[in-house]
Amino acid sequence: MKQFNNLVELLDYRATIEPQKQAYTFLSDGETKELNLTYRDLELQAKAIAAQLQSLNLTGERALLLYPPGLDYITAFFGCLYAGVIPIPTYPPRPNRSLSRLVAIVRNAQAKIALTTTSAFRKIESKFTDISELKTLYCLKTDTINYDIAQKWQYPVIHSDSLAFLQYTSGSTGSPKGVMVSHQNLLHNLKIIHQAFEHNNQSQGVIWLPPYHDMGLIGGILEPIYSGFPVTLMSPFSFVQKPRRWLEAISKYRATTSGGPNFAYDLCVDKITAEQKANLDLSSWEVAFNGAEKVRVQTLERFTTAFADCGFKASAFYPCYGMAEATLFISGGFKDKVPTIINVDSEALKNQKIIHTTKINHSCENKKTHQLVSCGHSWLEQEVIIVDPETLQECSENQIGEIWVRSASITQGYWNQPELTKKIFEASLRKKIEQKFFRTEDLGFLRNGELYITGRMKDLIIINGRNHYSQDIELTVEKSHTAIIPNSCAAISVDMDGEEKLVVLAEVKRHFKGESEEICKSIRTNIATIHEIQVETIKLLKQGTLPKTSSGKIQRFLCRQLIRNK
Repeated sequence: MKQFNNLVELLDYRATIEPQKQAYTFLSDGETKELNLTYRDLELQAKAIAAQLQSLNLTGERALLLYPPGLDYITAFFGCLYAGVIPIPTYPPRPNRSLSRLVAIVRNAQAKIALTTTSAFRKIESKFTDISELKTLYCLKTDTINYDIAQKWQYPVIHSDSLAFLQYTSGSTGSPKGVMVSHQNLLHNLKIIHQAFEHNNQSQGVIWLPPYHDMGLIGGILEPIYSGFPVTLMSPFSFVQKPRRWLEAISKYRATTSGGPNFAYDLCVDKITAEQKANLDLSSWEVAFNGAEKVRVQTLERFTTAFADCGFKASAFYPCYGMAEATLFISGGFKDKVPTIINVDSEALKNQKIIHTTKINHSCENKKTHQLVSCGHSWLEQEVIIVDPETLQECSENQIGEIWVRSASITQGYWNQPELTKKIFEASLRKKIEQKFFRTEDLGFLRNGELYITGRMKDLIIINGRNHYSQDIELTVEKSHTAIIPNSCAAISVDMDGEEKLVVLAEVKRHFKGESEEICKSIRTNIATIHEIQVETIKLLKQGTLPKTSSGKIQRFLCRQLIRNK
């Protein structure tokens, strides 16, 4: 694999050796309407946008990308890189939605320009005149730029450690933070993904993930260019509206790589009919990556069973672990290997201990035994260790602690937050202070070199001296009643008169509107039986109102605010 110093060199290389090769296909309707972009066209449009940015003397400045999913977003992203401007992927404002997150990003990044299209700008123009932080932004409509200006483009000064873009975190635990991702970070992480997924120029991707966060942008848009294979994209809205579109695209384009969080696989099982399955051929699917949240055994098993007759293989599932602060990918297994699943004692797990069990007692499965899915191992020279967060000493195998990572993929820290950067990105073991690690604030353990995620430090619920993981209680809530929408529950602890109390929020389907008492009773009974704790408050919510991030993660921090404000 040829070595590159930055992403501009990477695209220039692709456009030179294979100018007419298709880089991206975007399904504007999620099905048949194709928009295509070759490497040569991408480079030309990127240079034109870059030349326009350079003419405005914006090199080194931050730029918001306000686009719906599509090819315009990709050309604008590379246009910023070609100009030495730092892009900030963000969702365009939507009607009747708060702009507080966007305003917070603009304020923190001190952005001077927003890139968008003419049609997208019409939808947000009024918002930019009403809010002071947005009024000062210069809006550049990139679809009006004449490509001839590309001739005026000048190669910017870009080093391997130059900042490529700012990835604002989802904000699931507080205000969004701008992760500083360098060109070196990206190239190193793309190399890891290339090796772990065994990509080559004959691979084929299908991606519906939002391009505004790390999995969609790096895994879905940048990795195909790095490995030199084409990718078919669709809007996440197209997928959510009709989940069959995702699998139909995999079948039609003979995709080898595709994936998403748990909810995507569950949605396919719940919504795709037997008649629709009859037309699917998933035999080409080699890497079905699963990440962004704790990987669930039930999700893997349900999907494999539901689509086995369509050619889907259990060995295609690829559980992995990553986060924006590590660029994207931290750990993953071997391609074509069935995911490793272990059984551990549930009670011991609550007390931060791992006791392996050989089989499940199916009569009381959830209470006695908990199943964990391996997220594989680290790749290249990347180092993953487990550390006791109190003593700062490395844990032994099978001992739960905080996951720490040391790697060239670890980003440069948080924009304009030096103290937090030092705390999170420059951690050291008590006896090895010269080695600096990134603290993930996630809990897990290593077994036979493989990483298992058990929870997040800030998502631990401690009631009556016992530890409970939010994710485990949320799974119990989901199974309590058919009215509860999957992946749309939050279990949080709230301080009430100096005592931690459990509060549950759950979205329910519309046609169960009059059954709230029955639903709440079922939730309370199941949580009391399985977790042996009482629920203080249950809030049943309308569909789509539970605070979530763009990647589908539950924003438990905002859930707490929601409870406090009621």
